[in-house]
Order: sequence, then C-alpha cells, then structure tokens
Amino acid sequence: QVQLVESGGGLVQAGESLRLSCAASGRSLSIYVMAWFRQAPGKEREFVATINRSGSNYYYAESVKGRFTISRDNALNTVWLQMNSLKPEDAANYYCAAAETNWAGQLATRYDYWGQGTQVTVSS
Repeated sequence: QVQLVESGGGLVQAGESLRLSCAASGRSLSIYVMAWFRQAPGKEREFVATINRSGSNYYYAESVKGRFTISRDNALNTVWLQMNSLKPEDAANYYCAAAETNWAGQLATRYDYWGQGTQVTVSS
C-alpha cells in the first residue's frame, strides 16, 4: 500500500499563494487517482480537486476553480496543489488522498489512502 505525507501548509494573508505537496512512498503513484480534500473545524471534509493517473484529466470544486491547480509527477511520486488568491474561507486542514481506480471523483469514500494533513491558515 502507499503512504502519503503532505507538506507546505502555513499561515498566509488573503490574496497570497501556497503550494502544497503530497509525497508518496511504498508504491508507485502512477497507479493511483489522486485528490485533495480539506476540512475546517466543525465542518465536514470537502472535496477540492482530483487528477487522473496520467495527469491529463482533472476536476475542481467550484469554490476553488480558477484559483487552485492540481498537478502530479509520477516519476517523483509527488502531487501538488498550487493555491493562488487565497481567501479566509480556504483555511482548513488539507489532505491528500489516493484511489486505486480509473477515476474516483469527489466522493471521499472512493479514496483508499489518506495522508495526515497539512494546515492552511488564511488571515484577512
């Protein structure tokens, strides 16, 4: 099975950018559909973005479309989430997830492996 470790979170001001990384180990990332989810205190886990195995297809939540970009490099076993124009409502713990399937979409239950998360805080 694959192990996922997120990094890159931190405290930023509204309008600034962050780049989250998800490093995989244990198995090649190329067999997994990857996604980012987030969870703010007192709220349910929320889908952010997903990318297919080759990196040729992706899908975003409406709330982040045009501001966030998901990408991957299977040779580096890494997935990234570039977050631009951050808003206070983007503040959450961000999780990387992997699904051993052709496409998993935005349902968290379809993902088999999860990282521990990285905290993003956005001040207004």
